Amino acid sequence: MGGRKKVMDAKTNLKSKLPSRHVTEGPARAPHRSYYYAMGLTTAQIHQPFVGVATCWNEAAPCNIALMRQAQVVKKGVAAGGATPREFCTITVTDGIAMGHEGMKSSLPSREVIADSVELTMRGHSYDALIGLAGCDKSLPGMMMAMCRLNVPAIFIYGGSILPGTFKGQPVTIQDVFEAVGKHSVGQISDDDLDVLEQSACPSAGACGAQFTANTMATVSEAIGLALPYSAGAPAPYEIRDKFCMIAGEQIIDLIRIGLKPRDIVTRKALENAAAVVAASGGSTNAALHLPAIAHECGIDFDLFDVAEVFKRTPYVADLKPGGRYVAKDLFEAGGVPLLMKTLLEHGFLHGECITVTGRTIAENLKRVKWNKDQDVVRPANKPLSATGGVVGLRGNLAPEGAIVKVAGMENVKFSGPARCFDGEEACFEAVKKKKYKEGDVLVIRYEGPRGGPGMREMLATTAALYGQGMGGKVALITDGRFSGATRGLCIGHVGPEAAVGGPIALLRDGDMIVIDADKGTLEVKLTKAELDRRRHGWKERKPDFTSGYLWKYAQQVGAARNGAVTHPGGAAETKCYADI
Repeated sequence: MGGRKKVMDAKTNLKSKLPSRHVTEGPARAPHRSYYYAMGLTTAQIHQPFVGVATCWNEAAPCNIALMRQAQVVKKGVAAGGATPREFCTITVTDGIAMGHEGMKSSLPSREVIADSVELTMRGHSYDALIGLAGCDKSLPGMMMAMCRLNVPAIFIYGGSILPGTFKGQPVTIQDVFEAVGKHSVGQISDDDLDVLEQSACPSAGACGAQFTANTMATVSEAIGLALPYSAGAPAPYEIRDKFCMIAGEQIIDLIRIGLKPRDIVTRKALENAAAVVAASGGSTNAALHLPAIAHECGIDFDLFDVAEVFKRTPYVADLKPGGRYVAKDLFEAGGVPLLMKTLLEHGFLHGECITVTGRTIAENLKRVKWNKDQDVVRPANKPLSATGGVVGLRGNLAPEGAIVKVAGMENVKFSGPARCFDGEEACFEAVKKKKYKEGDVLVIRYEGPRGGPGMREMLATTAALYGQGMGGKVALITDGRFSGATRGLCIGHVGPEAAVGGPIALLRDGDMIVIDADKGTLEVKLTKAELDRRRHGWKERKPDFTSGYLWKYAQQVGAARNGAVTHPGGAAETKCYADI
């Protein structure tokens, strides 16, 4: 009988404190253990801590294709550390392929599905810890949101960036292909060259290579403390990625033993660190949507204006595309995210006392990082490309709940002109394609917000076409939707309140004069309050395009962009956390 008791219960006291005790311990769990024996687990493995190894692997895009292979190395690390890995997958919607059509309405909602599905898998099977691998724009924040929501020990792993392509002897990225569509529409690039470019721009597995949304959120993963140092920088094809995966697998058992959890790591100061690296790297405006959403999972109030405040005080130091010259591969080879963080820390732009998944603080992690004087990807923070961050928050009578604009690499950050209003991206893209707009116009794309889209589509197809036509600096564009991390030019997104709820953007008419001043942080329309009130009285809510299915469900639940476009009450409303079951 004594031997049988050993089978029914773990040999260590550690297991008695972990969620997996509910599925592996004691006589009542004999049926549960039978399933684990059916999958080839040994008695010892069943009674070890269970670590969920979640990936967003799929065959939808190159950013996800390498994740399953990397997960196998993570599992080896978990086993070597003395825990039992349990691999599972969730979805991804890839922006590059969803872009420019109705598929993009599914992109931001996929962030919620990723977080929800990881939560449900972990809850349903009582896993004790989580290692999450993600490679795409929404899967990175979605996975980090799940980690903070569950609050079990967790480590984030980025799948890595793609390598740059080569076209006519010059390095190219997917941004060049999108902009080539605009050039093609005005006869500046031939059918043959477009064909060669599209076959050359993406030569490997990995996420889009410049400081677009995926690499921005990968940079965030290190700065916020959820990822191992240097792990965000190595491109997907580099074999050094296996080292990070192995170490993460081994490290998770230490986090389980000491009880270090995501909400111990993701504090207000850690969120400010994350916003700082976005600004310093000229990162994607989408970070102003995802950081509030991550904060929301922790019960921390950190909205678009809080993000923008950090952007405003942080220098822009990393010369990365789309506004600069280099891609993620170049940053990694110059010294990686730690090099960027080191100069920010040394000059007072980071909180060094924040704890990370290494069990050490940011300052301790960066102690041995030395400045690389033989590179020019990252400038010293006291000699920046510009004194303020690459992304700016705006507010005014056209955006009482705020808006966001990326100014990295731009010379002119002021603009005024008449509105050209379009209800939906397709109408605007058609006008751009046919050049039915004028220099000096402010193109307004509305009813593309979180609720109105639904899904807050990105407008890269339209902005890239404008740049391809040589009009990138000659018009401005504002939307209650979003812009891709690859967007450049004076393009303002996240305008709130959105048109679908009667925000001022819904009340605009062709010819209204719009004034943008990113220096002052303002977005105004030259209309009196009385005129806006008169128009609001006559405004009628539009009927939704989706009356069933997930997009209908999302539109019913989603909140304002200012707070991250979240769909549930978050950590502040929580009375029982999964980690405490």
